Amino acid sequence: MWRNADFRGLWVGQTASQLGEHTSLVVLPLLAVLTLDATAGQLGVLRAVGQAPILLLSLFVGAWVDRWRTRTTMVLTDIGRALALGAVALAGLLDRLGMPGLLVLALAVGALSVFFDVAYQASLVRLVERDQLVRGNSALEGSRSAAQIGGPALGGALVSLLSAPVAAAGGALFFTLSFLSIRRMRRAEPIPERPEHRPRVWHRIHEGLRFVIGDAVLRAVCLASAAFQFSFAAMMTVYLLFLPRELHLSGTVVGLALAAVGPGALLGSLLAARLPSRFGYGPVLVCAAALGDGMFLCVPALHGSSAVTVAALLGVGFVFGIGGQLVNVTVMAVRQAVTPDGMQGRTAATITFAGMGLTPLGSLFGGLLASGWGLRTGLLVTAAGMLLSPVVMAFSPLARLGRELPARG
Repeated sequence: MWRNADFRGLWVGQTASQLGEHTSLVVLPLLAVLTLDATAGQLGVLRAVGQAPILLLSLFVGAWVDRWRTRTTMVLTDIGRALALGAVALAGLLDRLGMPGLLVLALAVGALSVFFDVAYQASLVRLVERDQLVRGNSALEGSRSAAQIGGPALGGALVSLLSAPVAAAGGALFFTLSFLSIRRMRRAEPIPERPEHRPRVWHRIHEGLRFVIGDAVLRAVCLASAAFQFSFAAMMTVYLLFLPRELHLSGTVVGLALAAVGPGALLGSLLAARLPSRFGYGPVLVCAAALGDGMFLCVPALHGSSAVTVAALLGVGFVFGIGGQLVNVTVMAVRQAVTPDGMQGRTAATITFAGMGLTPLGSLFGGLLASGWGLRTGLLVTAAGMLLSPVVMAFSPLARLGRELPARG
């Protein structure tokens, strides 16, 4: 697999793209909180706007990507996101950036990220053999873990030590590097043949929905993903306010606390290449989700900005990273294994729509909960909600998966 130059190009480009994404995920909220003095409600709206394209576009993007070259899609979205973050940097340097402009640019970055994420998942299936899917996903998720290590820490440090515009410019640079790597891919992609009378996009979307709903394993993935993503989006909205305002942590420390997920996720991606084949895909999924998601229940008990508090936050992020990455890699391999090549984009988009599509609502709910009940109570409620995901898995066909990937439908 590593002798495949196109896979290496995808891996390097996806790593750079993830660095840009994880940097911007910290920079934009911190810019709103620390520079524009955003309220809890405004931060919830900002996060919801950035996530809204997942709900609005995912199903259409899946239908389109199945008919497009994934390389072209990824290259164009990298250019677009670089320009959007470059606009944030320029407006900030000229002191012309306000909340409306930040909302528009967050929307643009979110929309383009939907295209990139669906395209790179579909691209892997077109580049490697079926028996290399777990290793390929492990490598890509490992690169995402590396981005989780560097992105939040770098974004928080740049916002704290220099300025938010400089941090935004750093994100734009990473997207530019991703563009330069992915455009070097040369393999002709085996795109499914297009019939003379092409079905309308709504028909193709319906095919994807019907395929996912009709498969018990994929249906369970959708339900578990929806439960997790809604609760996680709500929790993160409260969490990003809780750290600087309740615990009085600086932007640099907030970035480090978020970055702690990265080392854990890196370890989780390595374990994901071994544990499912040894203990079974089902047991690994349920146990990893329960362990990782349950860690955030510890955070509402923390007080002050002492070394003990910072160490506890780092530990929570590290364990959450391990569990979350085990789930991500394992679920993606299962999903790709049961899905025909011509349905990969639509299946990925349908699952993204069912899960990530709820994140705008979760972000708004988190902001409302923090405003009405307070940061500490809001964090406890939303963290408890994350445990719905492993409960759904435990009572679904996912829990019964053995040591071999399920057969393709």
